[in-house]
Amino acid sequence: MRKFNVRSFVIIGMFSSLAFVLMLIKFPIPPFPPYLTVDFSDIPALLAALILGPTAGILVELLKNILDYFISGSATGIPVGNLSNFIAGVLFVLPTYVVYKRLKAKWGLMVSLSIGTIFMAVFMSVLNYFFFLPAFMGLAGWEPMSNEALRELVVIAVLPFNIIKGLIVAAVFLLVYKRLNNWVSKQISYKNI
Repeated sequence: MRKFNVRSFVIIGMFSSLAFVLMLIKFPIPPFPPYLTVDFSDIPALLAALILGPTAGILVELLKNILDYFISGSATGIPVGNLSNFIAGVLFVLPTYVVYKRLKAKWGLMVSLSIGTIFMAVFMSVLNYFFFLPAFMGLAGWEPMSNEALRELVVIAVLPFNIIKGLIVAAVFLLVYKRLNNWVSKQISYKNI
């Protein structure tokens, strides 16, 4: 594991703060349930991963969720939503980073973001079915759902929502990255000095 210097910690802190602010600006996508929201807080984590490596992306995901929990709180008092957001972010950022580093081509970023989206959507569906939805319902005092109803919720709401969310975030990231490409390249080459 690579050691971070002061500059790296400043970049991670800056991206974590930006990710936290972006996490506050969220919106639902009709016809999905209103608790499923899109935000663009994974964009700074992706940038951090591309500049400093996957550990930096994970740290940005972690720090933004810690900030969000302590400042915004949680409906249940236990950070199930923040844990879910952290894991979803990591499941999106890590595959994107790994695939992009293997495909050093212009189209590689688009392919890697697509793979990251699919990876995140599939694994979050499984995690929501077995862990996050039952935990949230139990902590919120909701009536437990049958396995069939839970499976239906995951298949018709959670999975398609995560695919759409990943595609929206990927599209916005591509626009941002196009504008910041020179700056990101300079940061990467500065890191390699």
